Amino acid sequence: MYIIKKIDTLYKKIQFFKKQQKTLALVPTMGNLHEGHIKLILLAKKYADIVIVSIFINPMQFDNTLDLKKYPQTFLEDCLILKNEKIDILFAPKISEIYPNGIKMHTYIQVPKLSKIIEGKSRPGHFIGVTTIIGKLFNLIQPNFSFFGEKDYQQLLVVKTFVKELNYPIKIISLPIIRLKNGLAFSSRNRYLNALELKKAPFLYKIIRSTINIILKNNGRKLYETINLAKISLIKKGFLVDIFNVYNSKTLDVFSKTNKQNIILASVWLGTTRLIDNKKFKLPN
Repeated sequence: MYIIKKIDTLYKKIQFFKKQQKTLALVPTMGNLHEGHIKLILLAKKYADIVIVSIFINPMQFDNTLDLKKYPQTFLEDCLILKNEKIDILFAPKISEIYPNGIKMHTYIQVPKLSKIIEGKSRPGHFIGVTTIIGKLFNLIQPNFSFFGEKDYQQLLVVKTFVKELNYPIKIISLPIIRLKNGLAFSSRNRYLNALELKKAPFLYKIIRSTINIILKNNGRKLYETINLAKISLIKKGFLVDIFNVYNSKTLDVFSKTNKQNIILASVWLGTTRLIDNKKFKLPN
């Protein structure tokens, strides 16, 4: 495994593989690797000759400076995991390498509609940070494939949109949410949870599933009442609800009974930790 921190070194290595006509897969991460990341790496190995993992805690996508400072950094542990998984390259640049003139003066990529609704409304500028760093990694690495988890569902759609509209010759492949046995989605932010919060956290997915069951039973009727009851249940359990609603899973437009492909997107606070989750469902014909 090559550990590369400089763009020039990365470029030379990429060109070496390109000359050998190797196919490249990129798994972009912010480190603090868990089972979900490992599943993405294993999937990437099935698609490409060379697997590249990036670790970069991207300051541009944090709307809260405190959140950035406390984001878990486990670089040595991550290196051991990646070495064990036998990846080819770990790209782990410093902030100054990615943003040599600072963040405020850096060119950015924005997906107009999808970046400003739902999670984007709650976290202004977040998706500009995501698309900018992903776009930059795509330009540097020129992968044939890139892999993303579906837990950050809106992020996945944002990335797919800018790849399509800016004509990147990259196939985006997603992996369904990887969960613990109790239903809690794997997340780097789970480390923030104390023992009591860890016991409560799986309730979010439980409510998502039960809400979908009620929506299906009612064939989409009484949606407002159903969603409101779900929010009340979460609040009683100790969650602060930011987002909990049903959307078109293709466009993220608000729910309509004429659309059969739907998703519940949820963003909640449990203590000082923001948790996100989702689940797709289809309305019967």
